[in-house]
Amino acid sequence: MAEPATEEDRQRPAARRREREAGGTRGTRIKVSFNDDEHALVKVAADQENQALASWVGRVALEVAEETVVPTSVTAKAVVAELIEARKQVKRIGTNYNQIAKVLNSDGEVTDAQMAAVHRALVTAIRRLDEATLQLMRERAEKG
Repeated sequence: MAEPATEEDRQRPAARRREREAGGTRGTRIKVSFNDDEHALVKVAADQENQALASWVGRVALEVAEETVVPTSVTAKAVVAELIEARKQVKRIGTNYNQIAKVLNSDGEVTDAQMAAVHRALVTAIRRLDEATLQLMRERAEKG
């Protein structure tokens, strides 16, 4: 006799299946093997997208094969996120420089403290961009 459903099972939405393809049914099957750590990792990823594990593995494999996504390491994702954040900071600093130039061109006054703050922000943003760029270069060299 089957176990009664727990409260958690009743509240959790059913895992999504991959969309049906216009090309017909999927009759070809493959076996994929994972060790316990790998299985736990892909299970978490599938659960985060509310997909059945086999469905998630199939979708991700097709996306990589069709080159609609490029697989990246977790480290590379963190480095790319750092580059995006540094880019935002540089853009903000550029806005500050433009505001300072506007004040100076209109015979206004900019204090040494204001100039020093903008300069520190610029140096920090450049340093972050340099570190992230070097990290990406190291990862590419390791793969390469």
